[in-house]
Parts: sequence; structure tokens; C-alpha cells
Amino acid sequence: MKRKTNEKKIVITYFSIINIIFVGMLLTFSLIAILVSFPFSLSSKNIQNFLNYSSKNPVLIMMLNSENHYFYTQQSKSFPSLSDIIFESTTNVKLKDTRTLLGRELPGLSIYNTEIAVAGKGTNLTNLPIESGPPLDIYLKEREIDEEHLKQYEEDEKKVNPIKSSKEKVVYIYHSHSWEAFLPLIKGATKPDEAVSSNQKVNVIAVGDILSKELINKGIGVEHNTENVAENLRKRHLDYYSSYKISREKVKEAMVSNEKLKILIDIHRDSQRKDITTTEIKGENYARLFFVVGKEHKNFERNLKFAKEVNKEIENKYPGLSRGVFVKGKAEGNGIYNQDIMDQSLLVEFGGVDNNFIELSNTIKAFSEVFSEIYWKAEEVNG
Repeated sequence: MKRKTNEKKIVITYFSIINIIFVGMLLTFSLIAILVSFPFSLSSKNIQNFLNYSSKNPVLIMMLNSENHYFYTQQSKSFPSLSDIIFESTTNVKLKDTRTLLGRELPGLSIYNTEIAVAGKGTNLTNLPIESGPPLDIYLKEREIDEEHLKQYEEDEKKVNPIKSSKEKVVYIYHSHSWEAFLPLIKGATKPDEAVSSNQKVNVIAVGDILSKELINKGIGVEHNTENVAENLRKRHLDYYSSYKISREKVKEAMVSNEKLKILIDIHRDSQRKDITTTEIKGENYARLFFVVGKEHKNFERNLKFAKEVNKEIENKYPGLSRGVFVKGKAEGNGIYNQDIMDQSLLVEFGGVDNNFIELSNTIKAFSEVFSEIYWKAEEVNG
């Protein structure tokens, strides 16, 4: 009888623990749901007001130190304790980063590991960039393009001055995800996953082509790689994650054959929808752009500085055009993006799946204007 009573107590205790865990998880999920749906916008102004109010809070300063080195002054530097090191190495949970506690357990939460180095207008954790998925073979074959949509853009381009020649090619433009395309240019395509094409008139290679012409007309020599990365992945039996490996090979080859190359630009497009990727400036629609910097390599700080410089000048001339500068490690993406090869490497995402060529062209011209000014100013300083 006593044995049955003990067994009964064990069962009750077991179910009590299960209930406690369940209630804890329910509260956690409820809190996350409230935070996501809460109408508070993480704008720069709100963050600034919060920081001013809490500037003397040591806990807040410690949290900021772990995420943004700007706040990591000599006075606030501290070495982690031995117990912290042991705990983090055994559990893979960082005490100063609560995202590591839930980010690996909750589906889709890992996207929020992306760091916002510079937040553009309206940028917050609810509208972070979405990387495109692997190119689906069914969408890469025999996709009919919207010729009528392209006609207006092509007519406008005929009015542009002829391309000037340039002796030295100093900028290398390429596309690690060359299949990324735009829905308005593909007949019958409506879903983000359908915004893929091997046709260079409707994918990011067309963006690179326009940018090349704009920079050349501003006296900057450009080499543009129009390689079909998706096809090369298929031929070599490689998966989607090897796309940066293939583009890396071409970058290395270009640098060997041309020692004058100074700047690398990898052009992509985001998978977010039009309300996030489009803005109006002085009555014209623009496809918003942003920069991605990989942090898993030696050139991280210099590339981040370069991206911030270009981003700042774009915002000065075209307020609201940039969505900001984002930092990614291997947990959120490639983490390197070939940016270890050169300390002036940019990964620029022009627009999203819903942007048309008029909007893209406006943005490319704005980017090329700012970029060329930065380039020629640097050339003057360097003699």
C-alpha cells in the first residue's frame, strides 16, 4: 500500500512539473506574440528617447556593449568570468544575448539574429531582409517575360548618352544569386518564390548592367560578370549554398587578371514585398536598397565602415532610399559573402520581388551618383 502511495506521489509530481513547463512555454509564446504585434515602432527616434531616459542604467549599457561596439568604451570593457565561459561553451547560450536561448528552438526566430548596424527609415525587427530561397528549376525554364513592361524602360534608355570607354577597370560587379528576378517582368508570376529567371533582361544581371553603364559614364571603369550561377550549380552538382563558392572563383580570377580592381559589388534583390521595398522621393518611386556585411572574416570592420560611408551619403542626398546596413554571421547567412577578399566589398540589395524597372532604374542612378562622388573624392585624396 505504501509503495502504491509513493508511486502515486511520483506520478503527481511528474505531471506537476510537466504543467509548470507547459505554463512557462505558454507564457513565453504569449509574450513573444504580444511583442511582435505591439504597435510600437523601433524607430531611431524612439530608441534615442529610450536611451536618453535610461543612459545611467548599467544593465542596459552592458546589453548594448554586447551588440554594438560603439558603446563599448574603455570604461565599460570587462572580461567574462570563468563560470560564464564554461556555461556558454557547454550550453551554447550567451548570457548577454537572450536570442540564443530561443532562436534555435522557435522556427523562424533565427532571422532576428541579423544585426541592424544602421537602421533606415522604418527599419525594425518586424521587416528585416528576407533572403531568397534556392532557384527552382521549374521557374528557371521557359519563363515568358513581360515585353510591354520593359518597352517603356528601353525607350527611356535610348535617350541616355552613349557609353564612354574606360581604360582601367577598377570596379567588379557580379551576382552570386544571378537568378533573383522581379515579378512585374515575368508573365503570370505573383508569388515571391516565382521571382526567379535565367533571363538576363529580368533578373539582377540587368540591374548590374544598368549600374555598369552609369558608372562608366561617370568615368569609372567596370568589369561586369554576367555568369548564370544557377546553371553552373546544376552542371557541377552543387547545392544552393555553394553559390558564393562559384562567384568567389570568378572574383579571384578577375583579380589575378586585373590588379587595378579596387571595389567589389555583389548585387542581389530582397524577397520582401512592395510596401517595404518601395519609397517615394520628390514625386518619383524608388526601389529601396540596403547593404549586407558579413562579420565572419578579417576585413569585417573595414567593409562595415565602407558600407556605412556609402549608406550615409545616400541618405544625405536621398532620404529614405536606404533600409540600412545589416550585419550577418554564419548563423543568419553565408557570414563572409566573399568580403574577406577585399576591404572595399559591397553586397547591395536593390529593391524586392515586386519592384519594376522604372523604380529600379531610379535607384541605380541615385546609387551610381553617390558612389561615383565617393570614389572620385577618395581618388583625389590618394593622389
